[in-house]
Amino acid sequence: MANGSVAIGSDHAGFSLKGHIAIYLKGLGYEILDVGPHTGDPVDFPDYAEAVGQAILAGEAKRGVLICGSGVGVSIAANKMPGIRAALCHDIYSAHQSVEHDDANVLALGAQVVGPAVVPELVKAFLEASFSGKENHRRRVDKIKAMEKRFADGLGICQSKLSPS
Repeated sequence: MANGSVAIGSDHAGFSLKGHIAIYLKGLGYEILDVGPHTGDPVDFPDYAEAVGQAILAGEAKRGVLICGSGVGVSIAANKMPGIRAALCHDIYSAHQSVEHDDANVLALGAQVVGPAVVPELVKAFLEASFSGKENHRRRVDKIKAMEKRFADGLGICQSKLSPS
């Protein structure tokens, strides 16, 4: 991704790390859309996962970074939004592969899981990666989009092509 706008949000457990990531990304030339929180007071992570997702869906940012204590909560919340593909990553390979193969647009991080020394490289790998566009990767992302549509349309499991075993 060429330098552009990145939406960033966290809960209180990820607040400090969010600030460090924002400073790092500004140094790389990215414009930061900080959706909050703006203090370390206790907050609910789904609010900020939704705010990052909304910024991406509205075209205000191409990608996003979400941070909570484990990264699990923000990734679950963000992935409830059609069009958002949040990847919880703890290593550099997963960070770039999630974009290259799965067209992830949100990186979820656990502030209490990932050491501060590796975070800049994780974020950089995620933001610099590009979707491969290979036929098998496009096909799989298209299937994810079709699932989102089926469930949004209320069809859900009735439209599943898999039969129970």
